[in-house]
Amino acid sequence: MFLGITWEGILRTISQILTAGVAITALSLLLYALAYNIRERVVRAFLVILFCVALVFTAETIAGVSEQPVIIEVMLKLKWVGIVFLPATYLHFSDSLLTLTGRPSRGRRLWAVRLTYLFSLIVAITIPLNIIVGPYAGADSPAPYLVRTEFTNLFAIYYVGVMIVSGSILFRAFQRTVTKTSRRRMIYLLAGATMAAVGSFPFLLFGSGLFSQSPYIFWVLVSISSLAVGGFLVIMTYAVAFFGVTWPDRIIKSRLFKWFMRGPFTASIVLAVTTIVRRFGLIWDEPYNAFVPMGMVAVILFLEYIITLLAPFWERLLFYGTDRKDIIRMQSLEDHLLTRSDLSQFLEIVTATICDLLQVKGSFIAMMDKDGLEMLTTSGDDTEFKKINNSDEMISLSLETQAGQDENFFFWSGHMLIPLVFDDPNNGKVMLGICGFPWEEGQQMDPEHVESINLLAYRVGIALRDWHMQKQVISSMESLQPQVALIQQLRAASSFNKTSVLLDEVDLPEEDFVSWVKDALSHYWGGPKLTESPLLRLRIVQTALDEYDGNPTNALRGILRSAIENIKPEGERHFTAEWILYNILEMKFVEGRKVREVAIRLSMSEADLYRKQRVALEAVSKAIIGMELAAREEDQK
Repeated sequence: MFLGITWEGILRTISQILTAGVAITALSLLLYALAYNIRERVVRAFLVILFCVALVFTAETIAGVSEQPVIIEVMLKLKWVGIVFLPATYLHFSDSLLTLTGRPSRGRRLWAVRLTYLFSLIVAITIPLNIIVGPYAGADSPAPYLVRTEFTNLFAIYYVGVMIVSGSILFRAFQRTVTKTSRRRMIYLLAGATMAAVGSFPFLLFGSGLFSQSPYIFWVLVSISSLAVGGFLVIMTYAVAFFGVTWPDRIIKSRLFKWFMRGPFTASIVLAVTTIVRRFGLIWDEPYNAFVPMGMVAVILFLEYIITLLAPFWERLLFYGTDRKDIIRMQSLEDHLLTRSDLSQFLEIVTATICDLLQVKGSFIAMMDKDGLEMLTTSGDDTEFKKINNSDEMISLSLETQAGQDENFFFWSGHMLIPLVFDDPNNGKVMLGICGFPWEEGQQMDPEHVESINLLAYRVGIALRDWHMQKQVISSMESLQPQVALIQQLRAASSFNKTSVLLDEVDLPEEDFVSWVKDALSHYWGGPKLTESPLLRLRIVQTALDEYDGNPTNALRGILRSAIENIKPEGERHFTAEWILYNILEMKFVEGRKVREVAIRLSMSEADLYRKQRVALEAVSKAIIGMELAAREEDQK
């Protein structure tokens, strides 16, 4: 004993802190799990498990620290509500997981889940009636408990039996996984589910007299159980986090780790420090002393500071792996991104500097684009600049000056103009734009001013060059995004079920697929939208290469033609309502007629034609997907 503190008191405090930590962890992970795709049955079942565990440990925490018998009894009965629903939730979770691996229920597992939920509801109703458990027994044991009845042991047997059945179903799901990654995650689920079930079982033994004579062993076992349950809940959440989302693994790991550190970890440490400070205050009969809020605030600030400081390092060390350099390079793009606002701010500074340096009334910077000159920035009086915008004569003189390179400055219409050029290794000197300001013809400029203006023009040229290059990069990334999204969806869907890589088991980016079909048809007789189409990677196209002498473009054209023929009505061609979709595809894309001509021929408005065209493209897309599925299923045999 030290300062009135016994070893039993220390062990009790540690156990209460860990129990509260599990409650905080379960509630935090419940909130985190709500950010998943809750349409997934596995995720929904896991949410129910988290809710039950949070209810059990939260009620136990409140009952353990309360001194009001009424509150203790209410909390203990709420804890039992969570306990009686745990078997049903685990059976639900295991059934969902086995279904995900390609073994759906034929009715027996589904009805078993429904019956266990119904039985749990009936048992929960009997708790206030003191049937499954009795009233609060009083403070004559290491922890508060409800009086055991003759039905308590029967429920314990039922609890163990359902958990064993759930474990066997989880093991069957584990046996059906094929990849190393999916098997590893399934092991996490097996271990986490087992530990959470075993860790909650000791609550069924409260009041049995098993530990009343050995309180030290009781508190040690409860502490170990709580620590194990909290840890394996995190592991289960990590494994379940991959269901229903298409994020890469590194992003899922990073987001979960950040949430865990800022959420349950920080909250649990703050709670522990607050409890310890308050317990020390009890020695001096002042539990809520000034050190309680001071310690709470200090710990929160310190932990948040450490987490923020170390976050970039642990992400690179733990989650990036061999792709560390590539990911860091991609992330650095955000820091070095030159937005339109950034470019405008820099150019405003340059034009203002020219005005101040040369003491002129105004200056401007214009950028070359496909339509001519685009005025980007002006400073001072810009009324004179409007008449020179997009002047063919000025652009011609600028190009001549750029080509000659004998003089960087030239005079035109009362203005001194400076071509902004960039030395492209592949295309030579490229004109990016023009910088100009009012200037009298024949007026001399100081040599140091000439040098300064040349330096500013050079830097503006670099900025415009980077802006052009960045737009090309962003355009490339936008064109890749639908294809990358499809690959991510296929990867995520096939993690636990290898047949999910088939298109009908994945939520395809329908808008993108229809767009691909439309683009390919718009260049049906040749063009980059056909020769570079993402549809070229389809299995049916690769299979048809031999038939088309190894030409993928012709193979894709043949697939498109076959898909159009699939929606063709039987009989001779007519211009009736049932032939409308086929006629639109045939006349608009295959025959290459203009929209107005097709609309007149089909006796409809252009707006109606576009609506019907959308329906026709969707029909062709579904036909292509059906052909692809048939080809893949044939390969599976």
